[in-house]
Amino acid sequence: MTRPTPKEIKPIAQIAGVPVDDEIAMRISNSIGPAFEGFEAIAGTLPFDLEPALYPVVQAQKVSK
Repeated sequence: MTRPTPKEIKPIAQIAGVPVDDEIAMRISNSIGPAFEGFEAIAGTLPFDLEPALYPVVQAQKVSK
């Protein structure tokens, strides 16, 4: 995943019910950008097999012995 741009942040915020203007989208991009850049070296190499929303479902399953 690459650093999100303000153009990408605006629709994500809108869907979340928190509409932002151009200035705030730029501030969000600038504030979270370094975190994305820090993981750039290993991007695409981590084994994410499940969509995160399913984690509670998987964790709640009982293991049969």
